[in-house]
Amino acid sequence: MKQFATLSFLFLLFSTSRAQDTTRYFFVRTTGQLPFLEYGLGDDRLGGAKMTYLDTNVVLKVIDSAGTDYKVQLSKYHIAYVAKSNVKTDTATKDKPYYLTGSWRAYGNDTHDYVTIAMEERLPYRAIQQINPSRLAVDIFGATSNSNWITQLKTLKEIKNAWYEQTEDDVLRVFIELKHHQHWGHFISYDSAGKKLVIRIKRQPGKLNIRNLTIAVDAGHGGSNTGASGKMNKGLEKAYTLQFAEALQHYLGRKGVKVYMTRTADVDISMPDRTLALRQQDPSLLISLHLNSSGNPASKGTSTYYRYIGFRPLTTAILDRMLQLGLDNYGNIGNFNFALSGPTEYPNCLVEIAFLSNEEEEKKIMDPAFHKAVAKKIYKGIRDWLKANRR
Repeated sequence: MKQFATLSFLFLLFSTSRAQDTTRYFFVRTTGQLPFLEYGLGDDRLGGAKMTYLDTNVVLKVIDSAGTDYKVQLSKYHIAYVAKSNVKTDTATKDKPYYLTGSWRAYGNDTHDYVTIAMEERLPYRAIQQINPSRLAVDIFGATSNSNWITQLKTLKEIKNAWYEQTEDDVLRVFIELKHHQHWGHFISYDSAGKKLVIRIKRQPGKLNIRNLTIAVDAGHGGSNTGASGKMNKGLEKAYTLQFAEALQHYLGRKGVKVYMTRTADVDISMPDRTLALRQQDPSLLISLHLNSSGNPASKGTSTYYRYIGFRPLTTAILDRMLQLGLDNYGNIGNFNFALSGPTEYPNCLVEIAFLSNEEEEKKIMDPAFHKAVAKKIYKGIRDWLKANRR
């Protein structure tokens, strides 16, 4: 009798434990136009370190809550965090031991190359730009391969090859090798039916002439977002960045370059709104103009910033030209978590022209002749970058 009672207790305990396990997690789906995952809970003035932007309606498995974020299980060995404001609860989705991928198709149309992968579910993913050789690696979390056909058509112009590795039992890594060493941009989404993951690759222009490009110019800050202020005359960063942007727009226009300005007046335009407007414009590249500031008045110099390694060459070419203005080298900074460094659709470069908090450099910033000189150097930096891509 005692043995029976013990067995009954163990059975009850095991059953209760299993029941509790099923309530430890629930599912959500991404919402909005710019949902994203973060690696952890670390934060700074630019936000946490982002892992990736995601498409809408991507399913995520929530395993914990941390303030304004959910902790999500991407695969057995991978977690991430998502803002609660970027997801909605999904009570219809049930847990599955695995999701299978299907056949692939790699092809081109008039403007881009594509890789499409048949999917059972809208699973989360992340993309990693790789160089030497130049390729894109895309991890699809929760996916197990059942892809036995990878059809590659002659209409491809930028994609050299496409293949995959099952790097973990529940992580499929897609490799897309590029024909050119420069990354010109990519975009990942699901088709309207949610049955295909679509990886869009931007092609290198046929003629690497700056007049064939559309260059987006972003004047940092604006409206209530004033940015830094000067030491002497208290001039605001938002006003100066617009002056530099207008000088660059004018100089590029004189050279026959099509320019898109993210703002042309002292108005509030949020970073999500700028990002979405740029997505609609689909520029060849983006130059975002800012002025640096420091609590140390001796800090000075010019610097350029990028987030993705494939876009670094543009930032180094522009920095090399900016240094010809006699400015100190404050550095070329990578993995930068600035919002407009986040889009993957086009190469982008943030330029911190000089320090508004340094009296010597503030005098230059106030000088219209310096605005024109900066515009000329940025133009030449872009042209140097294009020349290097012809080799």
